[in-house]
Amino acid sequence: MAAFGLYTHIQANRRRSFILTAGLFFLVYVLTFAFALLFRAFDIGPPVPGGTVQDYLEAAAGDLLWLSPVVTAGTALWVWAGRKFHQGIIDAVAGSHDVTREENPRLYDLLENLCISRGLPMPRLRIMETERLNAFATGLNEKQYAITVTRGLLDNLDDAEVEAVLAHELTHIRNEDVRLMVTAVIIAGVISFFGELVFRWLDILPRWGSSSSSSSRHSDRKGSGGGAFVAILIALAMIAIAWALSLVIRFALSRSREYLADSGSVELTKNPDAMISALTKISGKGELESVPSGLMEMCVDNPRSGFTDLFATHPPIEARIDALVRYAGGRQPEPQIETSPEAATTPAGLSG
Repeated sequence: MAAFGLYTHIQANRRRSFILTAGLFFLVYVLTFAFALLFRAFDIGPPVPGGTVQDYLEAAAGDLLWLSPVVTAGTALWVWAGRKFHQGIIDAVAGSHDVTREENPRLYDLLENLCISRGLPMPRLRIMETERLNAFATGLNEKQYAITVTRGLLDNLDDAEVEAVLAHELTHIRNEDVRLMVTAVIIAGVISFFGELVFRWLDILPRWGSSSSSSSRHSDRKGSGGGAFVAILIALAMIAIAWALSLVIRFALSRSREYLADSGSVELTKNPDAMISALTKISGKGELESVPSGLMEMCVDNPRSGFTDLFATHPPIEARIDALVRYAGGRQPEPQIETSPEAATTPAGLSG
């Protein structure tokens, strides 16, 4: 269901979070079954009577049955740890640091005024020391919520523009977009971890299997090699599918969240031109090269859009500006004219 308006958008985000979490467990079970199938096909563990594809599948299903409690507990622990410690991990990856009112009263006052105007709890403020222009919000609850801005954003945007960006990120928190994005990152992480673990084991399993199997088991395997080979292909296909699904989890995250956050910024600041001006300055300058793609998907702008617009996690800056002009009463920005430092310092009438 499409999300229309704030309330339905929040409800849609909650449904997506639940579906993504349930999907995580399903995909982990798929990977566990594929992992068990590889073990059986490489003749590790009890022998498989018959050696047909059906025999390998039934043996792997039996392994999945007794492994399920362990896998469920491990996945639940991963989700719990991700939800509890994700902020520290993100801060470490981004290299950001907390900022207080004394350290940056301008930034602190802008956010505090926005929160007071809507009766919202004050998120923590953090600064990422990079010349790139971007910002993002993180957290799963009021104790964790934080807004991080780059040093480049603070140095290149005026107060009204910085306020518009802060209001954009505050809207993501209010709309529970942040909670959904963090959940998606945790899920993609666990699936990628299991997938990579399986592929790393592929280099070990043949050697382990050949060294641990007896001559009779080796003979049985040779006699039914076709079944083992097909079982391996099935396992690899399941792993590839699960891994691919983890990479397209973001497709469940509607790009309308950015339009709604831009709209929320205008609602909070009553200044659509400030948001338009901020987006214009950020465009093309938001790439944070040192951070993973999952974190870029939380930013105001994500230039990492894939080879077609279908794979973009954010709408184009131009489309967002056009929406603000059409529906929020903003003015179309003037074309940006790049001038060299020399031209900027040459007195009028002395050029040429």
